[in-house]
Amino acid sequence: MIRTISLGAAIALFAASAPDLAQAQTRTLDAFVAEANRVPRNATAAFRPSARRLLNEGGTAMREVIEEARAARAAGRPTAACPPERVEVDAGQLLGFFNAIPPSRRARMSVRDGFREWLASRHPCR
Repeated sequence: MIRTISLGAAIALFAASAPDLAQAQTRTLDAFVAEANRVPRNATAAFRPSARRLLNEGGTAMREVIEEARAARAAGRPTAACPPERVEVDAGQLLGFFNAIPPSRRARMSVRDGFREWLASRHPCR
């Protein structure tokens, strides 16, 4: 019985967040940061649907940016970032980096652009 309720809750959570997945691909970095700033910094925040959406969106953007940088480097094209095999992310530092970007500039950037800048600042090519 508990397993059925948990599965039902998971399905409901996914269904509720599905419309946001399309929005996430076109969302500006400013909107991403504004939502991230509203998430409380405590252990229960990970259970919030909004926090899960942010984690998923951020994880997807990070993977895409890393793959993009690695593919460019493998093809001999210049790239600003040279990520190591394993990239560690401190959410507080990342959010601090994003908050340091002026809001007017964040409004013109995609979430991927923000991750691209963060990665280049943390792992520049020599």
